[in-house]
Amino acid sequence: MNKNLLPLTLGGLGIGITEFVMMGLLPDISKDLAVTIPQAGHLISAYALGVVIGAPLLIMIAGKYPPKMILIALMIMFTVFNAFSAFAPTFDTLFIARLLSGLPHGAFFGVGSVVASRIAEKGKAAQAVSLMFMGLTIANIVGVPLGTFIGHNFSWRISFAVVVFVGLVTLLSLKLWLPALEATKNRDLKAELSFFKKREAWIIIFMISIGTGGLFTWYSYIAPLMTDVAGFSPNAVTYILMLAGLGMMFGNYVGGRLADKFSPAKASAALLLTMVVTLTIVHFVSASQPLALIMTFVTGAVSFALAAPIQMLMIQSAKGSEMLAASASQASFNIGNALGAFFGGLPLVYGFDYTSPAYVGAAMALVGAFFAFWLIRSNQGVTEQVKVPATSFH
Repeated sequence: MNKNLLPLTLGGLGIGITEFVMMGLLPDISKDLAVTIPQAGHLISAYALGVVIGAPLLIMIAGKYPPKMILIALMIMFTVFNAFSAFAPTFDTLFIARLLSGLPHGAFFGVGSVVASRIAEKGKAAQAVSLMFMGLTIANIVGVPLGTFIGHNFSWRISFAVVVFVGLVTLLSLKLWLPALEATKNRDLKAELSFFKKREAWIIIFMISIGTGGLFTWYSYIAPLMTDVAGFSPNAVTYILMLAGLGMMFGNYVGGRLADKFSPAKASAALLLTMVVTLTIVHFVSASQPLALIMTFVTGAVSFALAAPIQMLMIQSAKGSEMLAASASQASFNIGNALGAFFGGLPLVYGFDYTSPAYVGAAMALVGAFFAFWLIRSNQGVTEQVKVPATSFH
């Protein structure tokens, strides 16, 4: 791995743990804070809402500064707010802490994506971005299962203390290894915001916001799905999350190569359709432990294969506004997180079992695929001909 990309991978690791460990900790937090599991699921939405608010806002405020300085400031915020989560005494204060913790998430990945694509070798921009997102997959292999194990056997608060530690290590690596790229000169915020006047931008935003919600309808409730439906013990959830993380790592690698070899738009469309199929299968086979495990790996792989293609799709579509657009894609991804957790929880509120969120997810992925095909059809001249963006800080 390029050492210059390692700080971005570590940042992805910390962000991945705090974002996804909540899925495994829902039963523990609901019990400790005396709320139902669907109510605890609102903590997932709170974090996602923080990402949606913080991603474009922080980029607009900080975009004129050097990217290294921006990333360090964002990681300081991330570390402090996760420390608040560890000490939150009530559900309401934890909700606020989770909202604040999400603020730097999208901006970090937005700036990091542009940095990674600039550092990358020619023709390998998406693979460089996928290395940053590899931190998220490592989080799901090691960090999230470890945090879930700690939450089940000791305290969910210690799980957030682990996140704080990773944040501190990331800060050190950013200072030591991240190249000191120049800040944007003569930045025109009004011109950057004009990206959102383009129809293409909103097609991509809707594709990500709705389509990736399919992942979160499944992953938000994976712990009760595996215990109540498949019949695994609560402690087995730790290993099941590791299996999902292995799938995500594999899918992330494949997604980066697909986006470089074909196009981000085509890769996104194909993967969203595949997600429809995998989530439908999850609904029918989760009562079988062997099949539930197989689909945990497959669904994780298909879902995370989308990460690099959708990020590159947004960057390629926003010449001159790359950081803002890349952060917007992360905001959109977390709208999908919030929508997936919310809509996935609705059938549970009405008494359906824990396989029902998969149906909701399949429907959301199908809508996302529709937007992907619309993008391909309506804007082939841009999305299908441009292979590698000339991303730079002017």
